[in-house]
Amino acid sequence: TQYLDFEKPLAEIEGKAEELRAMARENPEMDVAKEASALDKKAADLLTSLYVGLTPWRKCQVARHPQRPHCKDYIDALFTEYTPLAGDRNFADDHAVMGGIARLNGMPVMVIGHEKGDDTKSRIARNFGMARPEGYRKAIRLMELANRFGLPVITLVDTPGAYPGKGAEERGQSEAIAKNIMVMARLKVPIITFVVGEGGSGGALALAVANKVHMLAYSIYSVISPEGCASILMKDGSKANIAADSLKLTAAYSKKLGVIDDIIEEPKGGAHRSIDTCADIIKGVILRDLKELGKISGDELREARYQKFLAMGIVTEGVAKSAASNNPAKNKK
Repeated sequence: TQYLDFEKPLAEIEGKAEELRAMARENPEMDVAKEASALDKKAADLLTSLYVGLTPWRKCQVARHPQRPHCKDYIDALFTEYTPLAGDRNFADDHAVMGGIARLNGMPVMVIGHEKGDDTKSRIARNFGMARPEGYRKAIRLMELANRFGLPVITLVDTPGAYPGKGAEERGQSEAIAKNIMVMARLKVPIITFVVGEGGSGGALALAVANKVHMLAYSIYSVISPEGCASILMKDGSKANIAADSLKLTAAYSKKLGVIDDIIEEPKGGAHRSIDTCADIIKGVILRDLKELGKISGDELREARYQKFLAMGIVTEGVAKSAASNNPAKNKK
């Protein structure tokens, strides 16, 4: 297990327990069961206390954990008969976005998501989950295919944001994201989204215009990364922890603001400590949502999705007036 900075005390205790067990394996006559068990209990208690009331910045760290499960891990754990589909039929195949047809409990679905990779080689190949225009156009192709054959669409969001490189901009990055949002708004099949790690800006929203939007408890969803926010507004990227508090990027804030529908609880210590447990929870949510959404017609699904996102961020006249009345300087003018 790789440990985050705030988990260092836990690393020490779990390391001691493992050392004891390693010694026992080398010397079978040694009885370390009692001592190891005591350390395990101490580690479990510490893990619980560390993850109670995590700050937004620490949740960012957990969302970016190098061992955190990504799209490929969830596809392997949740679905059977997964058949990957590649290319945007226009320019290239972007490996930062993966997707294809699969079965969930025998039911055919279309699954699409950002993939960051799990080691240096795969992370470079996947561009660290930052999609180029061809990635989003591939997603459009797969969603339109799902719509044609009546397949529910399940998306897994995990990206720092869309790739901001020169080539991506030349090939129409913003247009590709905007078209993704438009196409998702028009689909007549159920769409279910899970933010499983980082939900960064338009790069995340391009796969998240869904009937049901869920976030894992230690994932984040924001208009910009804390580092980017700190660099722009505070002129100091090292103040990312302060920016994280202001961005309201946690699942709890997103739920409160009405940006998501539900928060999916993770195993103690984060999804990376038990992907099977986390996948089972997600599977239950998908089956529940599909049962509910399956009773609604295609036109109603589309209209409900459209109204859901249209209602976000509305400032009523009453609120505006109230704000003005509380501003003496403005009233004086």
